[in-house]
Amino acid sequence: MTEREKMLAEMPYDPTDKELVEMRAYARKMCKEFNDCSPEDETKREKILKDLFGSTGNSIYMEPTFRCDYGKNIHVGESFYANFNCVILDVAEVIIGKNCMIAPNVAIYTATHPIDPVERNGGTEYAKKVVIGDNCWLGGNSVICPGVTLGNNVVVGAGTVVTKSFGDNVVLAGNPAKVIKIIEVK
Repeated sequence: MTEREKMLAEMPYDPTDKELVEMRAYARKMCKEFNDCSPEDETKREKILKDLFGSTGNSIYMEPTFRCDYGKNIHVGESFYANFNCVILDVAEVIIGKNCMIAPNVAIYTATHPIDPVERNGGTEYAKKVVIGDNCWLGGNSVICPGVTLGNNVVVGAGTVVTKSFGDNVVLAGNPAKVIKIIEVK
């Protein structure tokens, strides 16, 4: 397997692999181009994101600044919106459903490292996919950790750190996140 294939299979991989280094450099270049666009260049920003991401719906809007590792591992549904200072570390896939909103300073992480210090110091990394369902709203300064799946109609309160998966129709808050309300969908 190539290092990229290992990475996408959520296996330990070498991040210094030439192909991965080149892919990250391209993503950084595209993020810089996106972040440097003037406010009037909404069409250009949208085109950059559609070229950078693995897949998108027709309607996608993000405020600058935005940062990611690869871009190609990010998949967003129709009517996606992200506010200022979004970070998505897409070492593994990040799949976000339709009608999702991301508030300012939200971080979605798939990248992680071994807990054992000897193994970690050896330089290998791995990742765990993140899936966010339809109609979700991630509040400001929230963090979605590696391996998390959120169901449909989930609201993540401001400042929440989501370390485990949750089902549909809940409001989450806290560190670590816990259900604070059930949403009764009409």
